[in-house]
Amino acid sequence: MDREEGESGIPKRTLEELRAEIDQVDQQLIQLLEDRVGLAREIGAVKGLDDRPFFTPERERQIYEKLRQSDSEQLKPDQLISIFREIISAARAAERPLQVAYWGPEGTFSHQATIQVFGRSVKHEPVANIREVFLAVERGQADYGVAPIENSVAGIVPETLDMFPHTPVKIVSETFLDVHHHLGSVAEKIDQVQRIYAGPQPAAQCRQWIHNHLPNAEIVEIVPTAMAAIRASQDPTGAAIVNDVSLSLYGLTALAEHIQDSANNRTRFVVLGFNEPAPSGNDKTSLMFKLKNRRGELYRVLGCFVENNVNLTMIESRPDPRSTFQYMFYVDMDGHRNEQHVMRAINDLRSVAIETVILGSYPSYDEGLQSL
Repeated sequence: MDREEGESGIPKRTLEELRAEIDQVDQQLIQLLEDRVGLAREIGAVKGLDDRPFFTPERERQIYEKLRQSDSEQLKPDQLISIFREIISAARAAERPLQVAYWGPEGTFSHQATIQVFGRSVKHEPVANIREVFLAVERGQADYGVAPIENSVAGIVPETLDMFPHTPVKIVSETFLDVHHHLGSVAEKIDQVQRIYAGPQPAAQCRQWIHNHLPNAEIVEIVPTAMAAIRASQDPTGAAIVNDVSLSLYGLTALAEHIQDSANNRTRFVVLGFNEPAPSGNDKTSLMFKLKNRRGELYRVLGCFVENNVNLTMIESRPDPRSTFQYMFYVDMDGHRNEQHVMRAINDLRSVAIETVILGSYPSYDEGLQSL
């Protein structure tokens, strides 16, 4: 019996034939991946000889940018990046397995951000808090760490900024994570909920929803998100503000989804380490400085950036933990420290400030500044 013909008059292939061809393509992909890993091993050997870092965010950013600009008809850029993130992760592990510390346990937003940067072929090391992320890197217990630094709704994460005066650890990369909050519980209905377990940031990001739907519920502060999920799983009249991962990990039902007050809720995470990434073409520089306590000092400092055409993307002040009633200022700026105008601005700043510490120059993924 003849096969059914397609629109072009060519006989349609059977399911078995199509699957056989997919198997052939899979074998070709495996061989290409083997070749890529082999090249990565050679690169790893060169890096080992030169004592270069095995995580090079500037190089990875260039790869992702090319994927964004690819002319693939079947795959979207985000899909290509997700695939290549795991390919790069596996290839990097072939060079040398990395250990990455994050604020755990498993299922936190920090854990998701770690996967987003490093993929799954690294050893993920959950630690108890943000301070321990810094210390794990500083002590060499982890190659890198991932910590939240600011949220588009709730603002900066003070626990992260307050660690920089205490440690030589630098910022070597950043990533942004879209934040979607759900009300997870073992209760069957929202009106059974008497307590909401949440950290200060998630609670602030869902303040209006809580006021409208559970105004009498007790807010029990507990961090991070995964620990709130664990507590809610043990409390028949409790609930937690959680993400998608924690819902499934800890057996919770979403009584309400997407309860964040802002649809554009994003958290910025920084990667901590000792790299000094080379310029990638779209970079950010972070630094902290301390000023003399006299009139007009902050005005003079801001002039250093204005006069050198440097755009500031964040400025925050925090109490200096080493002094009484004195403050450290933290700024993020557009550009790499090796660029001439950024270098001039930093030199001018040093002539005004008591203390200036560069926290790192690294590839920027800030969509508000440029397209990846």
